[in-house]
Amino acid sequence: MKWPALHTGLVLAACATLVVACAGSQSPGGESGSPPELEPPSAVGDGEGQLNLVAWAGYAEDGSNDKAVDWVTPFEQQTGCQVNVKIGNTSDEMVQLMRSGQYDGVSASGDATLRLIYAGDVAPVNTDLVPNYETISSFLKDQPWNSVDGQMYGIPHGWGANLLMYNVNVVRDAPNSWAAVFDDASKYKGKVTAYDSPIYIADAALYLSKTKPELGITDPYSLTSEQLDAATELLKAQRENIGEYWSDYTKEVQAFESGTSVIGTSWQVIANTIGADNKVQVNTVLPKEGSTGWSDTWMVSAKAAHPNCMYKWMNWISSPEINAQVAEYFGEAPAQTKACEHTTQKDFCDIYHATDAEFASRIHYWTTPQTQCVDGSGDDCTAYSEWVDKWQQIKG
Repeated sequence: MKWPALHTGLVLAACATLVVACAGSQSPGGESGSPPELEPPSAVGDGEGQLNLVAWAGYAEDGSNDKAVDWVTPFEQQTGCQVNVKIGNTSDEMVQLMRSGQYDGVSASGDATLRLIYAGDVAPVNTDLVPNYETISSFLKDQPWNSVDGQMYGIPHGWGANLLMYNVNVVRDAPNSWAAVFDDASKYKGKVTAYDSPIYIADAALYLSKTKPELGITDPYSLTSEQLDAATELLKAQRENIGEYWSDYTKEVQAFESGTSVIGTSWQVIANTIGADNKVQVNTVLPKEGSTGWSDTWMVSAKAAHPNCMYKWMNWISSPEINAQVAEYFGEAPAQTKACEHTTQKDFCDIYHATDAEFASRIHYWTTPQTQCVDGSGDDCTAYSEWVDKWQQIKG
């Protein structure tokens, strides 16, 4: 792609120095209150020659895994920024890596973003310096998981729903409710699967918000202590029917293909992978209660040593051609609306509901729980650290 002309002016590195100075006066690990007052840059300067990223597997491919899959090398050739990638296996790991100060940016999911923002680990982003931001889906912009008080802290990358998946030859009643893995889970005792993360508590909270309205749950990430306890009890009951939890999606593929799992939380890419092998027939549904899901965001470290290269990367990865490549390879909806014109599979965006705002509105995207309720309802909510403790209790 050809790079649009960017504004001239102060080199971003100078802004980064200011960012570090501002962040240094803040106490780390904040989960409420206001983020540190950091100024976004006013211009992008020349690249610094290096770029150190923390990324989900499949987000920054350089041809080493598959020679045909490479959008890093052309970026390096065009910008002179040599990319070094550290794979983050979980959101918790990504947060710890970013707090080391060794990385310029991260492809953070919503269960990590606010932790990074409020601790001053990432800087606000000047979206005017990322021309491709303009045509990113509007329903991914200025959201509770990627912005604070109207200030964006990153560039949306891709998104998807946590779906209910089931083996159609075993689960014959075509469930359309999360009741299948909660209240009715005993039907498939030992063969139910669920996502292995404290953020999965939100799935239980979402279900309870619809089935037990007396609990007063209005947002699955804004839970009082009593509401968190109710979700915990539901998950403890579910635990009796769980065969295994998964975080590596290849493990869920194997579990469904071997028959050790027949129903549970999944992603569309997992269903596609199983279907391509023709070993087991599965179906996915977005249940009537809605679902949780993810919207990943490229964020700039407040201590970035190579901030100009990071801004160039954010524009590159959100360009129509590249965002299409990443989305198809990873198996998610692209954030860039124009990416649908460049997918090799012509119905890809239809399968993943890429520009379907109505479908997207049914998803409650991962957002880091905080004592200051993320839905703005008050300051008596539970922080992510409390969710971690509850998750450990659930799993035993």
